[in-house]
Amino acid sequence: MKNLNICIDIDGTITDPYYWLNITNKYFNKDITEEEITKYYIHEVMGIKQEEYDEFYEENKIEIHSQQEIREDVQRVIERLSKLHNIYFVTARDKTLTMFTHSYLKKNEIIYDDLFVLGSHYKVDKAKELNCSVFIEDNYDNAIQLSNAGFKVLLIDANYNRKPLNDNIIRVYNWKEIYSIINKLLLQSKAM
Repeated sequence: MKNLNICIDIDGTITDPYYWLNITNKYFNKDITEEEITKYYIHEVMGIKQEEYDEFYEENKIEIHSQQEIREDVQRVIERLSKLHNIYFVTARDKTLTMFTHSYLKKNEIIYDDLFVLGSHYKVDKAKELNCSVFIEDNYDNAIQLSNAGFKVLLIDANYNRKPLNDNIIRVYNWKEIYSIINKLLLQSKAM
C-alpha cells in the first residue's frame, strides 16, 4: 500500500508557468514580459475580454499545450515519489484535452496513477474524493480554496501568485524542494 495521495496540477505546476506567453503575445500583437504577469487569468494579463481569449484558446489549445516545457527535475522527482505514493494529476484543462493530456504526460515520461481533467478550476471535491494528502498547485485561488477545505497545499512560486498565504499553504520554488517537503510530511504522518 502506498503512503500519501499526492494531487498535482499540470499547467504552470509541472510545466513552465509562462508557457502560453509567446503564442499569445504574437496572436494579440502584444509585448508582455514574464515580469508583467502578475495575474493568473491570461485575458486580464493581456488586457482583452474573456471571450476574445476563449476564442483564441479554442483555436490554439493543442499548439499551446504541445509546446509546454516541463519544469526542471519534474520527471525525476515524480518518479521517486511514485515509488511510495499515489500520483494523481488534477487539472482544470478543458475535458476535450483528456486524451491529449495522457499523451503529453507519456511523451514527457511522467509517471502517474490517474489523471482527472475537470474542465473547471474547482478542485476541492476531487481532492476529497481522492483523499488527497497534499496538493501541488500554482493557482493562488485554487490553493486558498483547497487549504480552506483542510488540504495541505504546496504553491509553486510564480509572479502571479505572490499573495499572503495561510497556515495550510507552503510556498515552494522548485521540485527538489517539493520532494524534500513531501518526505517531511510522510515522516510526520507516520509519527502520528
